[in-house]
Amino acid sequence: MKKYLLIGISAFVMGAGSMAYVSQQAAASATAQPRTQTYRMLELFGDVLDTVEHQYVTEVDDTKLIEAAIDGMLTSLDPHSGYLNADSFDDMRDQTRGEYGGLGIEVTSEEGVVKVISPMDGTPAEQAGIKAGDYITAVNGESVLGMSVNDAVKQMRGKPGEAVTLTIAREKSDPFDVKIVREVIKPKSATARMEGDYGYLRISSFNERTTEDAEAALADLRAKNPQMKGLILDLRNNPGGLLDQAVGVADMFLEGGEIVSQRGRDPRDVERYNARPGDAAAGLPMVVLINSGSASAAEIVAGALQDRKRAELVGLTSFGKGSVQTVIPLRGGMDGALKLTTARYYTPSGRSIQKTGIEPDLEVASTREEAEAIANRAFQFSEASLRNALNADEGKERRGAHQPAEAPPENFDPKKDFQLVRAEDVLKYGSVAATPKLPKPAAKLAEATAKVRGAEAPAVNK
Repeated sequence: MKKYLLIGISAFVMGAGSMAYVSQQAAASATAQPRTQTYRMLELFGDVLDTVEHQYVTEVDDTKLIEAAIDGMLTSLDPHSGYLNADSFDDMRDQTRGEYGGLGIEVTSEEGVVKVISPMDGTPAEQAGIKAGDYITAVNGESVLGMSVNDAVKQMRGKPGEAVTLTIAREKSDPFDVKIVREVIKPKSATARMEGDYGYLRISSFNERTTEDAEAALADLRAKNPQMKGLILDLRNNPGGLLDQAVGVADMFLEGGEIVSQRGRDPRDVERYNARPGDAAAGLPMVVLINSGSASAAEIVAGALQDRKRAELVGLTSFGKGSVQTVIPLRGGMDGALKLTTARYYTPSGRSIQKTGIEPDLEVASTREEAEAIANRAFQFSEASLRNALNADEGKERRGAHQPAEAPPENFDPKKDFQLVRAEDVLKYGSVAATPKLPKPAAKLAEATAKVRGAEAPAVNK
């Protein structure tokens, strides 16, 4: 029986594509193809390996060379396929259990550079000020440029209590060092509180305890606040996690019907996940907060609630990871595992959001600077920005540079969460359509930046 996992974006918290443990025999069921060319290329590989062994300037480790070759073959397919050696495979399983040692940071690789997807809530990385979109160029003074994500993560891991120094490259900033003390990461994936008259449920990732934690947090909140008038589900900067937990969270708020489907290369290869009767929020109006850091499992939940008209979405277009990875252990995991993209997932209305992301019902930038960056395309980190990303099934493209609908007015208190405030407004007025809209922000900085770069400034509605 297949056991499906939906594991974060990086090699260690690898976006929410569905993953399955399957046997090598099942993977080898495809019809045999003429192998003459394949055998010739394998012979070529053996010749190259032999030449490197005997002529490279220093002695080489055959195991590392072959592992790198396998990983290179898989990563050439798309950003989320890859090879996990035995240690990395164990690390991956530790993370899906929701407890592991490290910094609390999700990363991916972009053209040989380690890039931050997002720091986890309440972890050393978040407390040190690491941000989504940061590049990690060195660990303890040793460059990680050109290093695989697996190897870079190994450099960042160590004994709890020990410090590690990351060299960070950030948009519009000179490179700088950040010293972080490692901890045993036990991310609490679901927390709840009241925001005025409305409940607020924050889900930061999807591990084995997420649905249970979310149900408990929401039940406790409702018991203490029986007059709650609505619920805000915050999925911002949630990089993904387990598929069954994404289905479980969506199921909390749906009375039935499809939550998500996944479809492979064979048109007949379709698997659907449906909700069961019962709404943990008892029909309270809902708003879901998303942004460009909301990926995969988070997108499954947001897409299901949006398509099923259970909630309206506020924030920014999500990351756009709509591909499914299958983890195939090799010799029971003794030789690691393959992580192979095998399908796309679809929202209940049949949308493949691969690369395009889920667009909110009310687009709201968190800061004026963020709005300016979107208008200027100075910062558009998403699945579509990853090299060799799988195309959307329908050939759609992610929305390009544009003027965001809303951003904080000049007199807005920077200590407050503008996107959260607008989510409360949607609940107060009953819908996005009924909520009074704010004037579009004037992207003066975006215009100035474009002129400095010699580019034509984007059109702005004033």
